[in-house]
Amino acid sequence: MALVFGESCFPLDIGFAFVTILCMARVVLENVIKIFPGKDGRIIRAVDRASLTLEDRELMTLVGPSGGGKTTLLRLIAGLEELTEGMVTIAGQVVNQVPARERDVAMVFQHHALYPHLTARENLAFGLKLRRCPRDEIARRVAEAVNRLGLGDCLDRRPGELSGGQRQRVALGRALVRQPRVLLLDEPFAHLDVPLRRQLRRELLRLHRELDLTILLVTHDPGEALALGQRVAVMNGGVIEQIGQPAELRARPATPFVTAFLDSSPL
Repeated sequence: MALVFGESCFPLDIGFAFVTILCMARVVLENVIKIFPGKDGRIIRAVDRASLTLEDRELMTLVGPSGGGKTTLLRLIAGLEELTEGMVTIAGQVVNQVPARERDVAMVFQHHALYPHLTARENLAFGLKLRRCPRDEIARRVAEAVNRLGLGDCLDRRPGELSGGQRQRVALGRALVRQPRVLLLDEPFAHLDVPLRRQLRRELLRLHRELDLTILLVTHDPGEALALGQRVAVMNGGVIEQIGQPAELRARPATPFVTAFLDSSPL
């Protein structure tokens, strides 16, 4: 499933577009805490004083074991969860109290949840129609996504008639057509077989280069994180243990957990 919050449906004038590019999508988390109530009055500290800077147009991967707080961190950036403490800024604006729909962030979930009664074409256009974008603008954006993602042969088929890779491409395309400032990906390749996973990784890297997207990708696979991320953040038990370039993490792991976790990667 892909959600996008706060996107514009209309072309920007040149002056505004220039300003937007200059501070387009830098995301900063400062001492972020998220606490959930647990059983018997206990609390669950899903994210524990996490600080992270995602630079404009950077592709960062966030890696760690299941249940380590990665998805919760994405949801805090997207505005789908409220902070307990700390601060999140996007393009220099504090967004703690900004509704999700106004953050101009897209999130593609592990389970893409395409609308089963709609064709791939209709799924791609659905969010734009809800926001009453002009018909010609919808057609233009959908056509661009179709060309970039190779979806031309499945536009008139419904999700149940598509392969896993095609469904994931449609979910990604549904996010891209809305032209968000930040793209959040939560385990997008987790349920695909190895050859298809490798193919979609290459396509993601190509899209990042071509579109200058700011991307934060969550994975539990250290090999995937090291292969895709310009920088990698390692998270465990709600704590960000280390952030750095892949070679730096390999050469100078900051904690025993980082050492052990990255040693589980074949890379």
